[in-house]
Amino acid sequence: MVDGIDWIGDAVAREGISCGWVKGGAYRIATSPPQLARLRAGIEGRRARGLDEADVRFVTPGEIEQEVRVEGVLGAIHTPHCARIDPARLARGLAEACERRGVTIFERSPATAIEPGRIVCLDGELRAAVVARATEAFTTRFRGEERSYLPLTSHMLATEPLPDETWEEIGWKGCAPIADQRYQFAYMQRTPDDRIAIGGRGLGYQLGGAIRERDESRPRIQQRIEATLRTLFPAAAGARITHRWGGPFAAPRDWSMGVYFDRATGAGWAGGFTGHGVVGANVAGRTLADLILGNDSDLVTLPWVGHAGPKWEPEPLRALAGTVVPAVLGSADRYEARTGRPASRVRLVQRWLPGR
Repeated sequence: MVDGIDWIGDAVAREGISCGWVKGGAYRIATSPPQLARLRAGIEGRRARGLDEADVRFVTPGEIEQEVRVEGVLGAIHTPHCARIDPARLARGLAEACERRGVTIFERSPATAIEPGRIVCLDGELRAAVVARATEAFTTRFRGEERSYLPLTSHMLATEPLPDETWEEIGWKGCAPIADQRYQFAYMQRTPDDRIAIGGRGLGYQLGGAIRERDESRPRIQQRIEATLRTLFPAAAGARITHRWGGPFAAPRDWSMGVYFDRATGAGWAGGFTGHGVVGANVAGRTLADLILGNDSDLVTLPWVGHAGPKWEPEPLRALAGTVVPAVLGSADRYEARTGRPASRVRLVQRWLPGR
């Protein structure tokens, strides 16, 4: 996954893709004593897995202030293994690079079924010796795949472009993305056109895993995101919010992505990136390509090759979890912010949470 960051950067440079690529690492910040304790525990866990000071290190409030001024930071961790990017511009640039190589991309052609050797679309079908499915959250729309993933909707907003005097107060010239250590965490970046884009603070789920365009805007979640923006960046407190959006990602039951290919049928798939899709899709795509081509690479030996996680529980249990888990996490965040003590109630829902 660390290598995958540079693989993307190499493709961006080679194809001349204008997507705001800046590799300046990333910060994870703590704004309360319990968050700070989780940061330190996270460092210890990474040390146990073989990562050293060059991979992740603790940063004092004074040190992070030299890069970016975020209100109320008690400490942070920094990793150099991260880059700022506009993923929509990256996707468009990659599509254009494929077309330059003779690939035909059929847009607005939704697939209603994907089978070995065949893709059925609304207005026809395609046949090929190899068919690879890479449909992420939309996989749950295919028969038999309804419980493969939980389609969770994440939300974001962006400010207007901020003036130079505001950036003088904030800093952030290195453009290192930032995330906090709440349970309903927020993540943010300085965009290529000098906005602050920020997301997180809760996820949406609809009964039956429905994916609907109207759910791309969730006012209650986006109000929490906006309040977080105003709190962490007082210099941008008066900035106008010009964009609000959201979209689904695929969460496997065990929070582990998978890559699969059956040479006998020519059927393959990759997915389950759980919000890490920019690098996850790159690594999974390269892995799937090696499996299809029969390349004996290190990628095809990774533990997510051939991995298919367990199915999610049937409804209404999924919908109940989709309501109860966020409520408990939100309550835990409020308790910790108010008291400065860790919220033990999180143990009630720990089994459904990914590691951070």
